[in-house]
Amino acid sequence: MSSNHCLVNDSIEVYCRIRPNEHDNDSVCLKAENKNTIILFSPEIPLNTKTIKEIHCSFKEVFNADASQKQVFDQICLPLVEDVLFGGNGLIFTYGITSSGKTYTMTGSPQDGGLLPRSLDVIFNSIKDCQAAKFVFKPDKLNAFESQSTSDAKLDQQREMRMFNKTAMKTIRRERSLERFLDNTAINQLPPDVNFAVFISYVEIYNNYIYDLLEELSTDGKKKMTFNSKMLREDAAHNMYVFGVTENEVKTVEEALDLFYKGQMRRRVSNTALNTESSRSHSIFTIRVVQAPLDPQGAEILLNKEFITISQLSLVDLAGSERCVRTKSTGQKLREAGNINASLMALRNCIECVRESQTLGINKKVPYRESKLTHLFKSFFEGKGKVRMIICVNPLAEYFDEIVHVMKFAELTQDVIIQRLVSTPIQVGLTPGRGKLYREAIKKSKEEGISVTDILAPTVYSLGPQFPNLNNIFADESDYLNLIDCLCNRQNRRNILVNDLQNKTDEFRKNLLAVDNENSKLKEEKAVLRQNLEARNLKAQCLENKLIVFEQDNHILKKQLSDYQEELENTKLQLKNTNKLLLDQRREVENYRIKMQEKVAVEKERMRRIMAKRLAEKQAELECKMCITDEKFRQLREILNSDDWDCAGDGVNQPIADNNPVLIPSVPSIIKMPKSKSTLEMPSSEVRFLKTRSNSNFIVRNMEPSIRDATKIFEKENMPPFPFSKRTASESQVPPSKIVKTG
Repeated sequence: MSSNHCLVNDSIEVYCRIRPNEHDNDSVCLKAENKNTIILFSPEIPLNTKTIKEIHCSFKEVFNADASQKQVFDQICLPLVEDVLFGGNGLIFTYGITSSGKTYTMTGSPQDGGLLPRSLDVIFNSIKDCQAAKFVFKPDKLNAFESQSTSDAKLDQQREMRMFNKTAMKTIRRERSLERFLDNTAINQLPPDVNFAVFISYVEIYNNYIYDLLEELSTDGKKKMTFNSKMLREDAAHNMYVFGVTENEVKTVEEALDLFYKGQMRRRVSNTALNTESSRSHSIFTIRVVQAPLDPQGAEILLNKEFITISQLSLVDLAGSERCVRTKSTGQKLREAGNINASLMALRNCIECVRESQTLGINKKVPYRESKLTHLFKSFFEGKGKVRMIICVNPLAEYFDEIVHVMKFAELTQDVIIQRLVSTPIQVGLTPGRGKLYREAIKKSKEEGISVTDILAPTVYSLGPQFPNLNNIFADESDYLNLIDCLCNRQNRRNILVNDLQNKTDEFRKNLLAVDNENSKLKEEKAVLRQNLEARNLKAQCLENKLIVFEQDNHILKKQLSDYQEELENTKLQLKNTNKLLLDQRREVENYRIKMQEKVAVEKERMRRIMAKRLAEKQAELECKMCITDEKFRQLREILNSDDWDCAGDGVNQPIADNNPVLIPSVPSIIKMPKSKSTLEMPSSEVRFLKTRSNSNFIVRNMEPSIRDATKIFEKENMPPFPFSKRTASESQVPPSKIVKTG
């Protein structure tokens, strides 16, 4: 619907919004000096120091921490919404580091909406009486739209009602139980006699891949939901678009927000050290407004693709630039942060190239293809719409280094001048206000029961006002000009009516041919379906026969299975009984073994007592014999140690009392031996002593059997030798000092 074009120089307007601090005593590194400037200072130096090297950054407007969402929307987004309703395009970025308030600025909260819900409110508040019926405009999958009649649109509506499942939307609405704040702003003086339709799409750029957040996924719970990446293509007007993206037509703000929250649940967010819900992708919410003029009657739009105007508003929530040292990202988060920073750097490189081309007067190639983000919005930087950027900053002192880089990028961006193409709509030459007249006629027909065509026929189908009075046609030159304008206007109206009639005739002929072709195709399909049905019936009969056979086999197998199971149960029972018997036998063997061990222990104890008793008896007997032997040895020692020995001459033997051993003198004469207290001392040459061994040998021979028996008993019982053996051996010997050698 555009014919006249003009170029205007439009700069990228950059705004700054300061996030409020969570605590009043937080250390900050920036402050707003005035409405257009902020001061950035190093956090290491106190504020009162006069030697601070401050950084001054200028913007289109600075929104302080106490600025409301309404103020931000009215200043930045409302003019773009108005341009979209008049056929223009708009693009808004929210840019900044992570945890700086970008998402809040874009979406807000139910009680205080951001740019996105307020834009939808204003659009639907403005076109509430001028919306076309659903499916009158249909996407052609090539970034353009086609139009169809209201009757065809109703068929599509019925088809959608049969296929569409509203369960998901109801679930989303139940989750959003909080009352939403509505923005009642509306754009007045919209293009007259035009019908509008609003289409919504929502995509994200994740790891430099584009995903459709509104794509219909498989409802099978066993399969994991997976998104297919989308491609970028260029349409006939050299605009970049996402090929195959889902575009949903919405008739209310609630439907649009339901789609938005559906996409939000699918959007990739993650928890980092700086933000509990950090965006891991760039989200792009696009509102496309399609409009076309009404026909001469004002009932439907003109079914001509040349009269369709498409405008769009893209709201881009960029993911925050991150320093991995601060966010402590690892693994998948580290890769995501790298892709986010790479895409933001590509955006900066493109803006730098555009700026250098303008300042140096050279035609430098802009690397839009380095990132899907810049490639998608290439047409905006080439003059297809207005571009606005909102720099969101967190004033905490710890973000000073990151904010410096953001400010440099902001200053670089607002120096870029874009030559924007502005289109002025042409007049179709139909009766102004026909849409309003048609709506009033419908209302009147409902109240009075009159046909709408009877009300509109005399007023709509006319060639304009009456001719001017021709009596004074030559009175003034202005009469010629008025007559010429009137004739031109009537001629234009006639041509439009003729064209409209021809279009309707062609449309009717086209629809008639389409119905005829469809009827022929339906007949052919009916024949094919009948053949398929017969084949299916035959196949079903064969399958039924097979089913009967399989059921019989199944019955036999079930019976065999039952027999096997019964046999298995019997075998298990026998095995159980056998195991029980084995267990009982093992217990009996164990009990018998224990009893035998006890008997052996008792018998050993009894034998030990018997042997101990016998050993004690033998020991007592031996001790008794040893006492006798000791007594005899004592008597012998007394004899040997006696003070007076009377020895006779040679050959005289004195009897020894009590069978004790005697000493026989070997001297020839009787010698009177002197008495001594301790020992007996005689000259060896004079006296010889003879020790008789007959009695001692007799004693020893009598003791040997008893000693041998005791020794055998000790060895058998592993007992130590009887203690009298050494004593007997030692005491049985006469001390060497008491023996007198003979000869």
